[in-house]
Amino acid sequence: MSDNRISANLSQRDREEVMQAITTIREKLPFLIDLTAEERRSLPKLGDKSRAFVSKALEVATQNQDFLPRSFDLDEMRRDVELFDALYPVLLSLTQLQELVDDTFIASGSEAYTAALAVYNYAKASGNVAGLDAVIDDMGRRFSRKARKVQPPNTIVSYKNNSVIQP
Repeated sequence: MSDNRISANLSQRDREEVMQAITTIREKLPFLIDLTAEERRSLPKLGDKSRAFVSKALEVATQNQDFLPRSFDLDEMRRDVELFDALYPVLLSLTQLQELVDDTFIASGSEAYTAALAVYNYAKASGNVAGLDAVIDDMGRRFSRKARKVQPPNTIVSYKNNSVIQP
């Protein structure tokens, strides 16, 4: 294990406090919604290039309400713009945190798996480990492959169109 990138512990108390902090975040954002994949695809997206457009449209609508239909809810548009602006730094911060947690999770899992492979290979190679044959065999099942289906005799497989021809 020459490339050990992470060596840390997360105590039960710290994990509980982190989980409580996440619960607090959820409680402070009770309006969060869950979109389906189809809803995500179908909604128009407000990105960096469109932010100025939305701000100008809000200003135009605020200063010239006479051309808007009565059904247009300017206050709701303003709330949506304000919420978008307020959530933006939260999203950036959570995205950065998510990436760090993901990377650390992947690295620690990789290091644990690499160490487990080394233990397995050392135990298998030593051959003198009394009483561990069953455990080594059990660990080796992780690498067993399922047998392929065997073609019945006298079967011809056409690779041109992947069809099976029976004689």
